[in-house]
Amino acid sequence: METQAPSKPRREVRILALDVGQKRIGLAVSDPLGITAQGLEVLIRKDPETDLARLLEVAREWHVQEILVGLPRHLDGREAKQAGAIMDLAQALGEALGVPVTPWDERLTTVEAERVLLQADLSRRRRRRVVDQVAAVLILQSYLEYRNLSK
Repeated sequence: METQAPSKPRREVRILALDVGQKRIGLAVSDPLGITAQGLEVLIRKDPETDLARLLEVAREWHVQEILVGLPRHLDGREAKQAGAIMDLAQALGEALGVPVTPWDERLTTVEAERVLLQADLSRRRRRRVVDQVAAVLILQSYLEYRNLSK
């Protein structure tokens, strides 16, 4: 009878994904094994200090060990002008938590989120409220799939 060597236990890591816009921040979190993404909420932006305080609260509640931030880029690959401010917010969050921050290309995720929500037949009003959260889920899920394929 052949025995298999025990596989290494998977390290449990929660990742918080941010889809940062000027008015809203979509939030998603990974499951503990880093396989799936789930939407959390849409944070209505107020000011940098209030936004950071709420993000810290969410990250601590979910025991986050990594921040994934959608980095806006033009279709030709150049960073969009708001990329610097978005990275500043994500870096401040990462430093406050003592966790790494990973930028991730978010090109067309909002367009894809809109398409998904249209297919779900949500009203325009409801779509506007959740599109950033769905975009954060799409950003995180693409990162998780890339990471798991790279192992």
